[in-house]
Amino acid sequence: MRTRPPPPTALAGCYVISLRPVGAHAAIRRAAAAHGARVLALSPWKLVLHDDRTARASLRAALAADRVLVTSPAAVGAARALQPLHRRRGQQWFAVGAGTAAALRRAGIDEVAAPTRMDSEGLLALPGLHGLRGSSAGLVTAPGGRGRIVPALQRRGARVLRANVYERVPIAPSPRALAALRALAAPAAPAWLLLSSGEALAHLLDVLPGDALAALRRARVAAASERLAQLAGENGFSGIVTAASARPRDLLDAAASTAAGSRKQR
Repeated sequence: MRTRPPPPTALAGCYVISLRPVGAHAAIRRAAAAHGARVLALSPWKLVLHDDRTARASLRAALAADRVLVTSPAAVGAARALQPLHRRRGQQWFAVGAGTAAALRRAGIDEVAAPTRMDSEGLLALPGLHGLRGSSAGLVTAPGGRGRIVPALQRRGARVLRANVYERVPIAPSPRALAALRALAAPAAPAWLLLSSGEALAHLLDVLPGDALAALRRARVAAASERLAQLAGENGFSGIVTAASARPRDLLDAAASTAAGSRKQR
């Protein structure tokens, strides 16, 4: 039986820091509102569609492969903007996580395999991605990130056909976001950093001014995986909890559960 989430008051008055791309904070806002929390949008980049001859040709090749792997909901949206998505007879489709799988189903892919552990390691552990010698694997993704997937597939004997259908264009935090970040200093209502991308965190650590970075490190962390939790610890964060997945609801539930427990101990 699924346990009920903590009451909304556990995060009431808190801020949650979202590192989603520009224009992609809506799901975080809905999940935060359910807990009575507010959102500080600290986007490290914006997403730009690759709409050129090379991108379209590489996508056609990837979608014709024996197995098709898609790394994010953004990759689904970008691919769908370039051409309709269809699953061929006998073809297997794979998604890094539940959000990507749901986006693929909405796009018309009726059968999608996704791991319980929603990261590259979880994806590569799926039974359908072993014994690949002599087969092809299409990877629908963006440049950078998910660097373990291609070498692993190649070691298993697959011919990898990569389609970079969008890219993450780094941006500097806005003055408004920096001011809001610097203002987060209330111990009674700590801020929570929702961490689902190591690349996003690395970018912010490089570009944030010193005082804003110090403010960010005061936030507690709800990490989407053990690997990201470890990364946060290595970069000076504390009060880290690991969520069930990268889905906004799971990240907020993990933060709320920890906040509720801390209040009971006072």
